[in-house]
Amino acid sequence: MNLHPGATLEHEAHQPRARGQVRVSSKLRAGASVIDGLSMAGSMKALFPRPAGPALDVMLINTAGGVTGGDRFFVEAEAGPHTTVTLTTQACERAYAARGKTAGRIETHLSVAAGGRVNWLPQETILYDKLNFERRLAVDLAADARFLMVEPLIFGRVAMGERLRAGHFRDRVEIRRAGRPVYLDGVALSGNIDAQMTRASTMAGHRALAALVYAGADAEAWVDRLRGLMPATGGVSLQSPDLLTCRIVAPDAFALRRALVPAIRALNDNDIPRPWML
Repeated sequence: MNLHPGATLEHEAHQPRARGQVRVSSKLRAGASVIDGLSMAGSMKALFPRPAGPALDVMLINTAGGVTGGDRFFVEAEAGPHTTVTLTTQACERAYAARGKTAGRIETHLSVAAGGRVNWLPQETILYDKLNFERRLAVDLAADARFLMVEPLIFGRVAMGERLRAGHFRDRVEIRRAGRPVYLDGVALSGNIDAQMTRASTMAGHRALAALVYAGADAEAWVDRLRGLMPATGGVSLQSPDLLTCRIVAPDAFALRRALVPAIRALNDNDIPRPWML
C-alpha cells in the first residue's frame, strides 16, 4: 500500500500532515528469527531492542508524537516460515483533537507464514476530546500459524480529568486463516463519546478497554487459565477450537494494564515487551 504523501487534502491542505510507514519481514537463521527485509519512511520508525533471541522484537516509534486529522501511518509486518515476530510501541499512541473533516488514520497489515507466529502488542491508544481518528488491522494467517493480539484503548486520562465530549473514532480488526475470515470486530463512535461510555450496556463509566485475541491450535487449552486471571469486568470466550477472545474494561489505564500483563505473559511464554512493564 502506498501512502501517496503528495495527495491533496482539499481545503485542509494548508495544515501540516504527518506521514509514516514501516515494512519489516523475518526469516529463520541458525534457529533465530532475524530481519529479512526492512524499509522505513517519514514519521514512523522501527527499533530492534533485542538483537539476539528466538523472536524478532520490533519497537514502533511515531516520531510525530501522535495522530491528528489528515495524518497517515502504515505498518506492514510479515513473519516468514517458522519465525516469531513481536511488535510493540515505544509509548502510548495518542489520537489528538483534529480540525476539519479528514480523519487521521493508522493501517496495519500483518501476515504469518506456515509455522510462524506474530505477537501484536502495542501499548495503549489514548483518545482525546474532539479527535477524528480511524484505524484498521488486517491479519492473514497460514493454516498452522499463531497470532496474539492486544489492543488497549483509553477514553481520556482519568488523572487529568479528560472527557470525550465530542469526536469521531472508528476501529476495525479482521483476521483470516488460510484466506477464510475467522474474526471481525469493529467500533464506531461519534458525538459525545463520554456519554455513550457511561451506559450500563457499554462500559458503565469505565474509561479503559482492551480486546485480546489468541489464534492457535492450543487456544482451547488456555480458556480456564485466562478466566482465572480476569477481573470481574473481564470475560473470555472460545470462538472455535483455535480462536480465543477476551474483552476487559477497567476504571483507568493502570487497572487495565494490571489485568493485561498477566494475560500477555501467560499466552507469550512468560515474555512481555519491556515497554509493557508495570
